[in-house]
Amino acid sequence: MPEASVVWLRRDLRIADLPSLGAAIDDGGPVTVCFVLDPRLEASSGARRLAFLYDSLRDVDAALGGRLVVLRGRPEVEIVRLARSVDAGTVHVSADYTPFGRRRDDRVRQALGRIAWEEVGSPYLVSPGRVQKADGDPYKVFTPYFRQWLDHGWRAPAQSAVEDATVVDPDEVRVPNRIEIPASPTTLTLPAGETAARGRWAEFADGHLADYHELRDRPDRDAGSQMSAYLKFGNIHPRTMAADLGSGPGPQAYLRELAFRDFYADVLFHWPESLWRNWNRGFDNIELDTGDEARARFDAWRSGHTGFPLVDAGMRQLAETGYMHNRVRMLVASFLVKDLHLPWWWGARWFLDQLVDGDMASNQHGWQWAAGTGTDAAPYFRVFNPQTQAARFDPDERYVHRWIPELDTDDYPDPIVDHKTERAEALRRYRSL
Repeated sequence: MPEASVVWLRRDLRIADLPSLGAAIDDGGPVTVCFVLDPRLEASSGARRLAFLYDSLRDVDAALGGRLVVLRGRPEVEIVRLARSVDAGTVHVSADYTPFGRRRDDRVRQALGRIAWEEVGSPYLVSPGRVQKADGDPYKVFTPYFRQWLDHGWRAPAQSAVEDATVVDPDEVRVPNRIEIPASPTTLTLPAGETAARGRWAEFADGHLADYHELRDRPDRDAGSQMSAYLKFGNIHPRTMAADLGSGPGPQAYLRELAFRDFYADVLFHWPESLWRNWNRGFDNIELDTGDEARARFDAWRSGHTGFPLVDAGMRQLAETGYMHNRVRMLVASFLVKDLHLPWWWGARWFLDQLVDGDMASNQHGWQWAAGTGTDAAPYFRVFNPQTQAARFDPDERYVHRWIPELDTDDYPDPIVDHKTERAEALRRYRSL
C-alpha cells in the first residue's frame, strides 16, 4: 500500500503548477496538505500581509474542498507531530532559499528523523545557486547574470491536479494545535489568492503586456501588472506567467523583471548578511543622520509630507493601499538616502511593514540598489531629482493629484529640504569615503 505523505505549503499558496503537490500525488497514498502559522512571522508581518496570507489560505482551502490543515506553532514541532499523526513517509515542500527559511527547514529536517524530506521546485523560474560564472562564483552584476539565466531556462508548468489525489480530511487529523484560518485584520484593495492571481494575470496579459516596455515607468497610467504580491505568496508561479510571454518588446521587458526577482534571491542566497547590512561594506563608514531632526524628517517622509509631490504621492499610496509603483519606489528610496541622508534600512523596514508584496530579497536589495550599497547598484552619485522625475513620468500630474487632494492649496507643505543643496551634500559624504 502506498505511503501517506504531507505537503507543507509556505510561499506556494496555490494548487496549480505546484511540483511538491504533484510529487505527493505521484506517491499514490493519502495526502495531507497543511500550512503552519508561525507566531514569529505573525508578529513580524504588517496587517495587510497577514490579511493577504489569510485570504490566500481560504482560497487554497476552497480549492481543496475544505481539506487544508492549518496549525499554529513552531514548524519543527508541528510538522513532525502532523507527519507522525498521519503516518507519513515523506514531507514534500517547495525549497526556500531565504536565511530564515533555510534555518527553519534545517531544524524541521533534523526533527523529522527517518521521515523523508523532499524539496521539489521553488518560488523562482531559476532557483538561487543555479546560475553561476564559469569559475563557479555567483554573479554580482545583473546583465551577465541575465544572459546566463536565459541560457539556463526553466521547466514547463507542473501538473498537480488534486482531483487525482486522496486528500485527507482535517477532521481525521488528531493534532492539538489545529486552528481555523484567522479572520483578516484589515480590508485589502487587491484581492488575494490563486483565483484572483490568475484573473489579474489574464487581464494584464490581454490589456497591458504588449506595451509594458513603454508604459511600465508611468505611475499615472496604471499599466503595471500588480502581480508582485501574488508572486510573494506563491498564488501563481512565475513559470505559469512566463508561459504566456512571447517575443515582443513588452513581454520581454516583463520577463526581464522576473529575472531581476531571481537575481536578488540569488544575491541574498549567497550573501545572507546583506539582509540588513551593506552588501558593499565600503559604505559602512559613510556619514548618516540619525538624531532627532533625522527622525522628524523620516516621519515627514513616511507620512507623505515632504513637500515633494511625487515622493509624497508614493508614500500616501503605500499607506492607503499597501502598494507603490516601482518607478516611485526608486524615487522615494533615493530621496530618503540622498536628500535626507538617512539609513536605507529605516526605509526598508517601513516598506516591509506597509507593503503587501514585502519580499525580503527584492525589498532589501532594491533599497540597496537605490542607496548605491548593493550589487550592480545605481552609482552613489546618481541622485534622482524629484522634479525631473515628476515631469518625465507624471507629466499631467494625474498621479500626484490622485493621492494629494490638497496639493494646490496652502495646506500642502513647502519642501523640507533643498534638493540641489542636499545632492551636493550627498556627494560630499560620498567623496569623504
